[in-house]
This record gives sequence, C-alpha cells and structure tokens, in this order.
Amino acid sequence: MPELPEVETVRLGLQEFLPGQRIKSATTDWAKSLPVDDKLLQAKLKGATIKAVHRRGKLIIIPLSTGYSLLVHLKMTGQLVYRPQKGKGFGGGHPNDSLIDKLPDKSTRVVMELTKGTLFFNDQRKFGWVKLEKSDGLNQNNAFLKKLGPEPLDDDYSFEKFRMALKRHPKTSIKAAILNQEVLAGVGNIYADESLFAARIHPLSKVENISAVKLKRLYHAIREVMSLSISLGGSSDRNYVDAKGNKGSYLKFAKVFRKEGGKCPKCGHEIVKIRAAGRGTHICPHCQKIAKSSG
Repeated sequence: MPELPEVETVRLGLQEFLPGQRIKSATTDWAKSLPVDDKLLQAKLKGATIKAVHRRGKLIIIPLSTGYSLLVHLKMTGQLVYRPQKGKGFGGGHPNDSLIDKLPDKSTRVVMELTKGTLFFNDQRKFGWVKLEKSDGLNQNNAFLKKLGPEPLDDDYSFEKFRMALKRHPKTSIKAAILNQEVLAGVGNIYADESLFAARIHPLSKVENISAVKLKRLYHAIREVMSLSISLGGSSDRNYVDAKGNKGSYLKFAKVFRKEGGKCPKCGHEIVKIRAAGRGTHICPHCQKIAKSSG
C-alpha cells in the first residue's frame, strides 16, 4: 500500500493538469470502485469543474465546483492515469504496463472524460475506490477521514502534539504507535523503519519507556525522512511511480529498509529483519536497543 510520500508525489503531479477541467462523464465497470448513486453522479459529478487536487493521509481528495469532492484511495494496486487529447500521458500508482499502454484495459475500473483529456482509475485487485461526498464538513462526516491523526509535515504539527498523541498509548510498541493512522496520518512500514533507525530507537520499545529526548529525535526523523522521500519521488522503485511515470529514488538512499544482511551505515554491525507491529521490520541491533522501564 502506498505511504504518504507516494500519494503526495501523485497529488503534486495531478495538481498540474486537472484543476480547471470539467468532468463530462464518469463510467465504471465495477460498482464497488465507484459506489455513487447514478442520480447523485448526474447531479454533482457530471458537469462539475475540478478545483484542485488535495491529500489527507493516504487519500487523494479532489474538490469540485458542485460542493462535492471525489475521494480516491489507491489501496495496493490502484492507479490514476491522465491522458490528454494531445501530448504525453501522465499517471501515478502501481507500476504495471497500464501506465503506458492503451486505456481502458482490463484493470480499468473508472473512466472520467474531461474537457482536455481522460482520467482513468485502474485497479487490478479491486480494493481501491473512488467516492463522491459533500465537501462541507468532509473531515468530520467521513468515517475514514474522521479517524485520521494529524499530518506529520504540517507546519503547525509540533513535538508537543506528537508526544501527547503517543502518551495515550503507553503500553504500545513505538512502531505500532506511529503506524496507527489515528496517531499520525500516512506513516507506513518503510518510513517507520527509517525514522526509528535515525532516532536510534528499537521498534519493540514501549512508548512509556522511551525518553523525551529520543521521542524528540523521532519526531524530527519522521519529518526529515518523509520530506526527503517526497523530494526524491517516493519509495517507488518497487511499488509506485510518480505522476509523470518516473520511478522514485528514495529506497536507493534507505539506511535499513530491505538492507538485511548488509552493514549498518552508523556502526558497521549487520542489519537484521525482525517482526514488529505485525510487519517485517529492519533494524541495527547494536544501534537500536529495546528501551527498558526506569522504574
């Protein structure tokens, strides 16, 4: 599943091409991919003008001129591909040939005809979706958005907010806590491993046993790692590509993720893979010791 930097990379690219275009029609071959009543679709989607392309956590949000917004979740194999009437196509998502081949194809679930081209939502495994909901009160009324924690890269997201959110989960392992989307929106397995390594915190350490000094290091590490990833196009050299079809380069600079058997760049000890928060987890056992209770 994409993480915040991958979705943000797609958003940034689509923001260049979609705003200002009118949606002429929207069709689907899989009702669960576009669970929108036809009457609502005709009234609030058809003829609407795209105002912008936003993101909240791992969700792409496209506000429309009709007072409604399109919500797009790519899940594991989703793609958003924009093909203009003239010139090269653009897209982002799971890197199979649908990004470059003729569309629609067998993975295409939703087709939206725009004034200057076509937007395709492709999804091989059919887990992703495109929904249409009222823009007003969206964050409070949508069940998915309502549960999301703060954005780690927001200017007003302070260390104190981070610390207080973690404090509510004292017995939880730190990795499970930062993967919890209600604590922090958009952090996934890759960025959890990299941030914990940068902060020299073992992922199985309980939140209550981690010092304020180390938590502050983790707060800064999460923000720095995710910002770096966005600037490099996400972690997509295996799973995701950006809005112009370019593979991300972040994993080439990862310190521990998928580096098991290699040497720690800090101390030279071997990087190992363990299990934490139900996920494969990469650590340096020399640099990252499990925090013990001071009591």
